[in-house]
Amino acid sequence: MQKFTTQLRVRYHEMDALGHVNNSVYQHYLEQAAVEHSEHLGFNHAKYQEFGGIFVMRRIEIDYLRPAVAGDILEVTTWLQELRGPRAIRRYEIHQQGEEQRLVTAEALWVWVDTSSMRPKAIPRQILEAFEQASQVEKV
Repeated sequence: MQKFTTQLRVRYHEMDALGHVNNSVYQHYLEQAAVEHSEHLGFNHAKYQEFGGIFVMRRIEIDYLRPAVAGDILEVTTWLQELRGPRAIRRYEIHQQGEEQRLVTAEALWVWVDTSSMRPKAIPRQILEAFEQASQVEKV
């Protein structure tokens, strides 16, 4: 699937007692990258409302490999590994800008839910097609 990268600047209030980005903050970074990836493909919150659903994170596994500190510019890369039924498995990597070493790797399970019942339902065809088309563009 197509990879999408966004940049974030680490802010001072995101530090823990050791002077590193607090582990809980990384989940916010990952969620922000997922939102921006969807928006990049034309699916913002209003568009999701038209479909009567929204993606919610059901599970996340994060590996913390190296610390980041205030002022660092981070590149958060995300891509969809699998889309099936109501499930989307999304992968992530975080690097410092211009560096190859990974700071974080993660995998999250997102589920498409009906906003009125909050029950899982199949991801709408239009969303599936948009992500698949984006995947095909990268392979060309």
